[in-house]
Amino acid sequence: MAEQQQPQQQQTPGAGSEGCKALGALLSGIAQAAYHGNAALTAELLRGQLYPEAAPEEFAALRAKMGGLLQSIASADMDLNQLEAFLTAQTKKQGGITSDQAAVLAKFWKNHRVKIHESLVNQSRWDNVLKNMNWRVDLKSQSRHIDQINTPVAIVEMELGKNGQESEFLCLEFDEAKVSQMLKKLSEIEESMTALTQTT
Repeated sequence: MAEQQQPQQQQTPGAGSEGCKALGALLSGIAQAAYHGNAALTAELLRGQLYPEAAPEEFAALRAKMGGLLQSIASADMDLNQLEAFLTAQTKKQGGITSDQAAVLAKFWKNHRVKIHESLVNQSRWDNVLKNMNWRVDLKSQSRHIDQINTPVAIVEMELGKNGQESEFLCLEFDEAKVSQMLKKLSEIEESMTALTQTT
């Protein structure tokens, strides 16, 4: 009776203790490219640096799998309990990940969660945000109307922009009535936001 040959198991890149460091570096590379705008970290560079022995298609599959898992974790901004449940499910799934890979993913997310979350928030903004605001109060020394001379005015300078882009500056001048009006509007906004946070 001919002996049945056992199918040879292929070693997955990133499996085993030796692959843990390489996998951690791969996750860093994926995060740098996807969330921090580092286009220099191409798939070819990562494969050459981290997995030179792996076939291109084998590395592409590992990179796609890890990128997809990291995207799922980041888009849900998983806390530690959610992360543990998610990774446990991935290890039990056919074609999923090993327990070593799950441990590397967990460690990576614990160390990089805040930066990745901030990056995703910044990427999701459509418009400029208020980066800084400066103000001072001056006395008018010249005016078309004599009764406006020596009246106090607030000069407000706002720095607007997105991270990584050049800022725009907006300069506004308010007299006492305009400052009161603005404070009233801000107070209404605050009340509205407080009411919404208390109902949700």
